[in-house]
Amino acid sequence: MEKKNKRLVLVTGGSGFVGRYCIIELLNSGYDVRTTVRSLNKRAEIEQSILQAGVDNTDNLQFIEADLTSDLNWDKAATGCEFVLHVASPFPLIDPEDANELIIPARDGALRVLRAARDAGVKRVVLTSSFAAVGYSVGPKGHVYTENDWTDPGSNANRAYIRSKAVAEKSAWDFIKREGNGLELSVINPVGIFGPALGQERSTSIRFVEGLINGSIKEDMPFYFGVVDVRDVATIHVKAMLHPKAAGERFIATSDGAVCIRDIADLIRKERPAKAGNIASLNGTDPDLYTTISNGKASSVLDWHPRPKEEALLATVDSL
Repeated sequence: MEKKNKRLVLVTGGSGFVGRYCIIELLNSGYDVRTTVRSLNKRAEIEQSILQAGVDNTDNLQFIEADLTSDLNWDKAATGCEFVLHVASPFPLIDPEDANELIIPARDGALRVLRAARDAGVKRVVLTSSFAAVGYSVGPKGHVYTENDWTDPGSNANRAYIRSKAVAEKSAWDFIKREGNGLELSVINPVGIFGPALGQERSTSIRFVEGLINGSIKEDMPFYFGVVDVRDVATIHVKAMLHPKAAGERFIATSDGAVCIRDIADLIRKERPAKAGNIASLNGTDPDLYTTISNGKASSVLDWHPRPKEEALLATVDSL
């Protein structure tokens, strides 16, 4: 059996926005990192983007080909690792007609990773869930969303992506309870993730900003949403990986305050006027729909203090 390296961490989904920043955070903190990608053809581009972000070298980074829809290589990926950051998960711009096209891969992919981690003797898995698993079933005006809130995974009123995150996270907690055999789980529930674009990867949130700047977004959306910088999302993953009190807990990752699309447009007009020429005139969102989301638990338990939302949003603008 391969000798366990106590400083080896598996990051699933190394080609994604959050996955890349988790790799950067870990490498800069002195860890050896193994990451899964659906195709090793992405390796050179990922390495280049990581080096451009300020990592000295990628000598301590390994790649392995693995897909969440197949059992192939997951045991190999987890072998020798002390921790796993399960970041990989689809976030489409448009929902599929059949919700199960998203729900089943998200759920089964999480369970594949958890089984492989358990069987390899991993100490703790940090699962990237989403605020989508928290805030879409409780909606009274003035409600403050916390980790005690859950989106109803069975509600057909919610989009497939939202339901997929709730189903996958609940399935992960159920797995740990029933057959975890001592494997620890911690869950991160980020809101909209912004910050500097990295390499060729474009997250859905970054495409919102692109759409504002190029004028293709012409109306606001009927909701407010939280903002968090991707660099702070990477930091909270590593904090949850290491903190003794993080086992068995979920943590909302958000900066203070929420925004609507017009708020972002107004921020760009004010702070980056040279990039605001094509921004459409937007009506704005009903203030009664404002959402209050608490980051108090992450702050008090993990000593996590994110950048202001404006800094995260402007970092996205500048990177484009």
